[in-house]
Amino acid sequence: MHSFHFLSFEGLSIFEQLQIEEALFRADNRNWCLVNHGTSPAIVMGISGKQSQHINSEQMIQKPIPVIRRFSGGGTVVVDEQTLFYTLIGNRSILDFPCYPDELLRWTEKLYAPAFAGINFSLRDNDYIIKDRKFGGNAQYISKDRWLHHSSLLWDYNANMMKYLLMPPKMPAYRNLREHSSFLCRLSDHFGSSDLIKTKMIEALQSKLTLVPTSLAEIKPLFERDYRRFTKLINGHSDAADTEKSGSSKD
Repeated sequence: MHSFHFLSFEGLSIFEQLQIEEALFRADNRNWCLVNHGTSPAIVMGISGKQSQHINSEQMIQKPIPVIRRFSGGGTVVVDEQTLFYTLIGNRSILDFPCYPDELLRWTEKLYAPAFAGINFSLRDNDYIIKDRKFGGNAQYISKDRWLHHSSLLWDYNANMMKYLLMPPKMPAYRNLREHSSFLCRLSDHFGSSDLIKTKMIEALQSKLTLVPTSLAEIKPLFERDYRRFTKLINGHSDAADTEKSGSSKD
């Protein structure tokens, strides 16, 4: 089995988590697994998302929360203390299949499936679902030599938090224009605690990978290296300015 250095957090801010992920992806050549349960409320946008198309400006005026642009692809999500994050970062050389987005998604579906046995878990388009409702979204970044797969899972969600998001301009066909209340589901309806999910997820990972516990202190030297840093807070930026910046950030 391939070794993955393992970092586990409780309540690390999603901004800090994404900064760590970018450092591990760009400034390191080892394989990594990160787990983080909960974050302060924020909106996270993919590398090419536009605020005007994804974020409810009226809700942001009434109750502003941070908006973060990650360096990976994928859609726009709102996250908070009830969101569970699982990230894998690795070298393409360890994979026994072509490193393309769909193949990587299907590999993670098989990897995580034992953690969700018995509750009709599957991959639909880019989402993890139970029956026909989404509980997990995914974002990826693939370069010449490395790949990253980031998952955000809903242990629970606050319906008021979902008011920050507009109906996206592009959506999977299975959503069928459903509002969040009929499109999303909660893992808390199927498991007794989020700690149980963590245990099951780590067991699933350990059945295929060797996890090597690592501390944050051990990776701090990475942040002193010279590498491209794209993860950023974008509150107040115009779409035009943001698009210009994102266009210059590709590997």
